[in-house]
Amino acid sequence: MAEAHQAVAFQFTVTPEGLDFHLSREAVRQLYLAGISSWKKRLVRAKNSFLTGVYPASPSSWMVVVVATAGSCYCQVDPSLGVIARIQHCLPQRLGAQGGSVLSTVLFSTGVWLSAVLLFRQALKLMLSYHGWMFEPHGRTSRSTRLWVALMRVLVARKPLLYSFQSSLPKLPVPPVKATITRYLESVRPLLEDEQYRRMEALAKDFQEKMAPRLQKYLILKSWWTTNYVSDWWEQYIYLRGRSPLMVNSNYYIMDFLYVTPTHIQAARAANAVHSMLLYRRKLDRGEIPPVMALGIVPMCSYQSERMFNTTRVPGIESDSLLHLPDSKHLAVYHRGRFYKVWMYWGGQLLRPPDLQLQFQRILDDPSPPQPGEEHLAALTAGERVPWAEARSRFFSRGPNKSSLDAIERAAFFLVLDEEEHGAHPETPGCMDAYAKSLLHGHCFDRWFDKSFTLVVYKNGKLGANAEHSWADAPIVGHLWEFMLATDKFQLGYTEEGHCRGDPNPLLVPPQRLQWDLSQQCRAAIEGSLRLARALADDVDCCCFQFGTFGKGRIKRCRTSPDAFIQLGLQLAHFRDKGCFCLTYEASMTRLFREGRTETVRSCTSEATAFVRSMSDPQKDRSERQRLFKVAAEKHQQMYRLAMTGAGIDRHLFCLYLVSRYLGVQSPFLAEVLSEPWRLSTSQTPQQQLKMFDMDKFPDHVATGGGFGPVADDGYGVSYIIAGENLISFHVSSKFSSPETDSKRFAGHIRQAMLDISQLFDNPPTK
Repeated sequence: MAEAHQAVAFQFTVTPEGLDFHLSREAVRQLYLAGISSWKKRLVRAKNSFLTGVYPASPSSWMVVVVATAGSCYCQVDPSLGVIARIQHCLPQRLGAQGGSVLSTVLFSTGVWLSAVLLFRQALKLMLSYHGWMFEPHGRTSRSTRLWVALMRVLVARKPLLYSFQSSLPKLPVPPVKATITRYLESVRPLLEDEQYRRMEALAKDFQEKMAPRLQKYLILKSWWTTNYVSDWWEQYIYLRGRSPLMVNSNYYIMDFLYVTPTHIQAARAANAVHSMLLYRRKLDRGEIPPVMALGIVPMCSYQSERMFNTTRVPGIESDSLLHLPDSKHLAVYHRGRFYKVWMYWGGQLLRPPDLQLQFQRILDDPSPPQPGEEHLAALTAGERVPWAEARSRFFSRGPNKSSLDAIERAAFFLVLDEEEHGAHPETPGCMDAYAKSLLHGHCFDRWFDKSFTLVVYKNGKLGANAEHSWADAPIVGHLWEFMLATDKFQLGYTEEGHCRGDPNPLLVPPQRLQWDLSQQCRAAIEGSLRLARALADDVDCCCFQFGTFGKGRIKRCRTSPDAFIQLGLQLAHFRDKGCFCLTYEASMTRLFREGRTETVRSCTSEATAFVRSMSDPQKDRSERQRLFKVAAEKHQQMYRLAMTGAGIDRHLFCLYLVSRYLGVQSPFLAEVLSEPWRLSTSQTPQQQLKMFDMDKFPDHVATGGGFGPVADDGYGVSYIIAGENLISFHVSSKFSSPETDSKRFAGHIRQAMLDISQLFDNPPTK
């Protein structure tokens, strides 16, 4: 209990002479330093909030306006046309003539400056509403777009903070119903027989003429008084109201460097990774991270980053909720069935990497066994939401269970010191598949699936993460991940022995072991969730492979976008795998708009199916297949641009459906649209969002990206990352229980499809 005594600021005992106080100077010093650090953080936040609020202006520009106005008045030139005199007349007489003159000049200058700020922000908002630049052919920029680029460079010339553009981003527009239905019918045409299509066309026409106008009016009204007409409903109904397990069905994973492991010492790698993430959190809290900018001048919405840390999804009977705290000073750690609370500050300062290594090594060296029921406790977060909500209310509302659960849910994030070893081993077949499954679901009881993300550090120093999906999308976590990997390897580094640099502080309070009192009924609930979770995990068929024959360099020489190339390759692979086409989901972001999240690109188009069929048609020669490929690729790009600029199909139809449910009306068209299964769900992981190191100089430091579980029971989930000029990583998932799917078989079809498409653009053999 020595650590408990060290954590107390003072003690007292009762003596015959009265109360005898013993004040701990070190504890008081730590409290004082923590208070100073807290106030510094508040001041930095306040300063950056002010700078964000007046962007693209700055305090120095205010000073320029004040000095210019004062100089003009000194030269007996009144730039205010009498306004300064009127302001001075309204000021108290006790200020005197000179004091009143100075104050009125400052007040007038401030008003002019604030008016200019508002004008600039409105101009910036208007400029950001222009998306014509996305639709122009590569290398042929119009005069209007060149003028727009020049103006944007002027408006964003100052170095922006993370949230500098938030209030200047345009709102997501509500597309016209007619345009949405036209594009929807176009998207399902290659998937339906003539009779089925005519039926769907009749349903769509009836909906468009009778019900849609009324629903659209309510949706437009919502778009007026909300920041984003989709995002709140999307978060609530797609994520938080889902009652099925988060594991596999919702959460996704992300992997470490493919070829490089900076150290094989588990505690050291965990320490550098955690410290890097806490540095990122500090920058995030202060808003000092630069926003992601398309073309270097078009900002993306940064709203999703706000809940990256200190966030937990709390289970409910009908709907979950997100618990987000403004700050958290500790970390929750799991190792060999035990839970720990680790403080991340000492003397008001972040623990240094060697200090964190010491703390994690203490956990690794702890020989104590798990308490009864503790080892499988996290399985509650892996099972269905209603049993977890009931167990949480019944068994974790008081006593040590409540305080320990609070320590986990209020932690900055969750860390697992895993006993297994994973990573890429060329001599071990299937090692990447096992790595993917470990990150996706682990043993079903060694990940806290409710946390915003769980950092997993393996025994051999390899690491990865499992992220909860409701609070943000994968590119947001990817941004943090790139910062962590680069900071860990290129800034913090390790000693020659693989330890963190520096000497640890031996006075640190050891990690606090969380205490549980789990009854037999509670343990029965845990085991029930574990059985369900294990059945779900055992059914997941993962195949993670690296396609190294070529990458984006070769694809660009085909004069097409890498994403369109891969998407058409997936269509060809799926057709060869199942002998048919299916509704295909590709995630596209809408972060050009305020609080934008995602939109669907329906990749299985008539143009794509025509190209795929041509690849098995002996009557189609190479030039015809090339032509069909280019037509299909351009169609895909056009659909991607429409999705990014707010003219997508699925989010609009989703919101129309919700309005119909709120109004208590039934639409056969919307009901059928929303029930269609996505048997091929795809997503691209962004690469090099931060560019913290040069990939050309360090080509072996490529990331592997991440993946997710299958969306449909008889379908595939495919995630890919274009990791460089000569590498593309694919993550394929499906279910063993489906006789129609096989992840390894589909992976083989993907490889072959990529090669076959590439060969269309090879130079013809010379005779």
